[in-house]
Amino acid sequence: MRLVILVLCVIVLFSYADAYDPLDPNGNVTIKWDIVSWTADGYVADVTLYNFQVFRHIMNPGWTMGWTWAKKEVIWSMVGAQTTEQGDCSKFKGNIPHCCKKIPTVVDLLPGVPYNQQFQNCCKGGVVAAWGQDPSMAISSFQISVGQAGTSNKTVKLPKNFTLLAPGPGYTCGPAKVVPSTTFLTQDKRRKTQALMTWNVTCTYSQFLARKNPACCVSLSSFYNETITPCPSCACGCQNKKNCVKSDSKILSMVGVHTPKKDNEPLMQCTHHMCPIRVHWHVKQNYKDYWRVKIAITNFNYRMNYSLWTLAIQHPNLNNVTQVFSFDYKPILPYESINDTGMFFGMKYYNDLLMEAGPTGNVQSEVLLQKDKDTFTFKQGWAFPRKVYFNGDECMLPPPDSYPFLPNSAPIRLSAFPALILSLIFLLVL
Repeated sequence: MRLVILVLCVIVLFSYADAYDPLDPNGNVTIKWDIVSWTADGYVADVTLYNFQVFRHIMNPGWTMGWTWAKKEVIWSMVGAQTTEQGDCSKFKGNIPHCCKKIPTVVDLLPGVPYNQQFQNCCKGGVVAAWGQDPSMAISSFQISVGQAGTSNKTVKLPKNFTLLAPGPGYTCGPAKVVPSTTFLTQDKRRKTQALMTWNVTCTYSQFLARKNPACCVSLSSFYNETITPCPSCACGCQNKKNCVKSDSKILSMVGVHTPKKDNEPLMQCTHHMCPIRVHWHVKQNYKDYWRVKIAITNFNYRMNYSLWTLAIQHPNLNNVTQVFSFDYKPILPYESINDTGMFFGMKYYNDLLMEAGPTGNVQSEVLLQKDKDTFTFKQGWAFPRKVYFNGDECMLPPPDSYPFLPNSAPIRLSAFPALILSLIFLLVL
């Protein structure tokens, strides 16, 4: 019995540890229900999804939300979203509900739907930006009319067992909790209205629940060492090794090869690391007061392009970023007294789209950093990042003992000898 209790405690501790991200300790997805009016047999609610995660997007094919009704509720109609199944509505005559399932599954509408089916912040195919990149695009909403439910604050029963796929697993949602009613401003901003009832659901992400292996890896190089430290072998697992495609394969010229599948099964380029994403960090140049780094992101998945992407990096010298040349940059301050983490993302209409694997499947930039003369050194791997996240998932770094090391002494340039001899002769003559 003691062993069973100990195992359960360990599982709980590890699950909470994985859901907590030290670079984004307060990141979560909050789903808010605002009842805006009562109907004859239920209510009309505005449901809003807020992605409060600093650097994790909800990517294509978008979010999928589900819950379990507490009673025998049905969905009469929806605006801005739809359920994937209607369910058995045979007992209804006349008006047929939009969905009669006990556990409905809701998805966002695609762009371009008729105007009368749209709702504010809807119809983006479920794609939601990270809050740290663009708060205005980190919201998704729809309106739902619920029947066979309570018609007052005392008779309404909150839905249970919320689930969120965004787009795959990884999110764990807590119970719905009644909170103070939301207030709304009218268009002229001269009057406030209030929701009749409001409840929130908070969902947190765990990379451990999302996948068994990392989704990206990091390789390293520097100007002072010819050695290139590659991604570790099988860094992202080698489960796709049998189905991978070589970069010169004729299969890639076939029509439809690059089309994503419904189950999001990747078509990977054959590599020793078998990662869909590789981030390369190259220490490019060393100046008196500055040093320059080149960052390159390469996509090895032939069926996936990233319309939104972020790169979060933890490095002690990011508190002295002087210039970023081809990416947008924002410092991340999870702990206000420490400024060692930053987020890079693509410039709009320039490189915010990371294409599928191939000649155009990469984006790159350079970063100029000012030296801190009291602490700056290239020794002991100081020039390389401590942590790297791509789209919110932590990438696998090479082992520290394989980093490009600083040579013990600078190589002697033979071409410099004639100049040195002439200088010595000139000094002797004087």
